[in-house]
Amino acid sequence: MFMPHPNLSEELNSNIVESEIEGGVFINDLPPSTVLEIQTMHHCYTAVFLGGSQALISGHPEFCPRPVPVAIAGSTWGGSVLKMRFVGRGMHLEFHHPEYSTPIITSCIQEIRDCPHLVDAGAELARQQSGISRPAVGSAGIDAGITSY
Repeated sequence: MFMPHPNLSEELNSNIVESEIEGGVFINDLPPSTVLEIQTMHHCYTAVFLGGSQALISGHPEFCPRPVPVAIAGSTWGGSVLKMRFVGRGMHLEFHHPEYSTPIITSCIQEIRDCPHLVDAGAELARQQSGISRPAVGSAGIDAGITSY
């Protein structure tokens, strides 16, 4: 049972409870080569998880029309609070793209689907991309602004 944290606002405690009700997945719990389809209000992303916070993501016509190695930071409620390494319905996915100095934040996540029929393709894609250096989740871009799509 969730116990509200006394140092957090009522709104933030409420958001935490809501994220548990809406559902989502902690990416640390996913085995490598897991493929998720993440439907947001504006785009449908495909993410092949490589382990830890690393993934290959595609689905945005400008930022990732083809699979790009990224570091998934987690999900936000549209503000500055991040639920680390979590992909949650009703939240916004935040990831670090190697070609942008600020994090990419998606529109609100509508649905998250496991795609077991794509696991073999995801594993092959992960093998092909294994030579590419992957960005680390860090503080880069926190003060520089955020790109939101």
